[in-house]
Amino acid sequence: FGGPGGPGGFGPPGGPGGMMMGREQKLVEKFDQDGDQRLNKTERDEARKWLAEEKAAGRGPRGPRSGNDNLEPPKPGVKVSPADVKNHPDAKFYDPNVVRTLFFTFESADWEQEMADFNNTDVEIPATLMVDGKKYEDVGVHFRGASSFSTVTAGYKRSLNVTLDWVRDGQDIDGYNTFNLLNSHTDPSFLRTVLYYHIASQYIPTPRANLVRVVINGEDWGVYPNAQQFDKDLIKDWFGTKDGARWKTPGSPRGQATLAYLGDDPEAYKGIYSIKSKDKPESWAALIQLTRVLNETSKEQLVEKLEPILDIDGALKFLALENALINNDGYWVRTSDYNLYLDVNGRFHIIPHDANETFRPGGGRGGPGGGGGAGGGFALDPLLGEGEASKPLISKLLAVPELKKRYLGYVKDIAENWLDWEKLGPLARKYHDLIDPLVKIDTRNLDSYEAFRKSLDGEFEARGMRGRERGVSLKAFADQRREYLLNLPAIKEL
Repeated sequence: FGGPGGPGGFGPPGGPGGMMMGREQKLVEKFDQDGDQRLNKTERDEARKWLAEEKAAGRGPRGPRSGNDNLEPPKPGVKVSPADVKNHPDAKFYDPNVVRTLFFTFESADWEQEMADFNNTDVEIPATLMVDGKKYEDVGVHFRGASSFSTVTAGYKRSLNVTLDWVRDGQDIDGYNTFNLLNSHTDPSFLRTVLYYHIASQYIPTPRANLVRVVINGEDWGVYPNAQQFDKDLIKDWFGTKDGARWKTPGSPRGQATLAYLGDDPEAYKGIYSIKSKDKPESWAALIQLTRVLNETSKEQLVEKLEPILDIDGALKFLALENALINNDGYWVRTSDYNLYLDVNGRFHIIPHDANETFRPGGGRGGPGGGGGAGGGFALDPLLGEGEASKPLISKLLAVPELKKRYLGYVKDIAENWLDWEKLGPLARKYHDLIDPLVKIDTRNLDSYEAFRKSLDGEFEARGMRGRERGVSLKAFADQRREYLLNLPAIKEL
């Protein structure tokens, strides 16, 4: 199995010229007649009419594709009411040991088409959410994701971005006011995000994640991984404060968030790094300084100059996790799809973003300076990128012998501990068994129940980026990746 990007190389499906997240189209200001900074039903109807006219005239963003696998329309899910499920009022929102049911009620029966019409715009679709018997009004919901949206046939699961305090300030669940519900695209196990974040959290600040059941307008939509967003709540969880600056680097097969030095003009960076905190000149000045020091300091002086403004050890752990667990959306291949946090002391930290493309063999190769791979399948060289100037977070750090040795030590630690099926297997089985009865009756699932059932340690066919393909179980990945890494001379010498 050579991965969805083709045998021999590494990188995300799509490669250069592949699918990219569209820029958000601003519609609220244009159609907000009552001035409340959101669109009610009448205003949304007008906006949808305008969007349809623009599309018919060949203007505006392209509409959603119909998927790549010619799936038959799904059957409706079973009817579920709050009285049918167990509540967990005493469990934390991201408690991995429970599976909550989230009940969404939209005012329109065509909520799915409406949400698709407004994809990649600033329009939120209002919903009422009920969790553990408590009702949350005026919740904002929209579809999220690039390929996980555009390649999925209507009627099947698509990922949801949920904002509890969209209208009502301070509305939250267990202190969290935003979260992402993921459709487990190309992951029949539903576990990649949950497992990756669990492992990563043992090394670096990481979003929390667990598994939930979603019911929409009284109908079961099945299991979704529930992932924490990169927001102030995450920062507070790990750093004890909500202050500081935050950037997201949107995922793209042609990612440019390399941390290259682009000069001293902030405008050169603003199209690449999306600031999520207050847009302050001093925040951009700090980011520019980081790139300048990283790229223009000699390897002999790099640690001394860089350590005060970058958590170097955290960066090495971040890179080790991405490589050892093969994140096909990672910095090592796409130079995007990660988060940056500038703490109150002026030090940067690198924080993981999406993790749905982990625990699988590498595919084709993308990102700046693409070129050939270094092996294939499970044989991703942990030193891939060491000589690539276009990936300075790797090439500059690993040029320092002390840092290279430390990085390889983290790769070895991950392989020895977290790719050991004797340790990883029971954790995966626990999560698997929690959701098994729900996946069995899930009519909106992107993969079959059989694929889910065998995703831990069997052989199965599953949905891939380019249609159906032979799946790789979590055990097969862990065993083969561990064997490869621990037999590398550079690892054995440590």
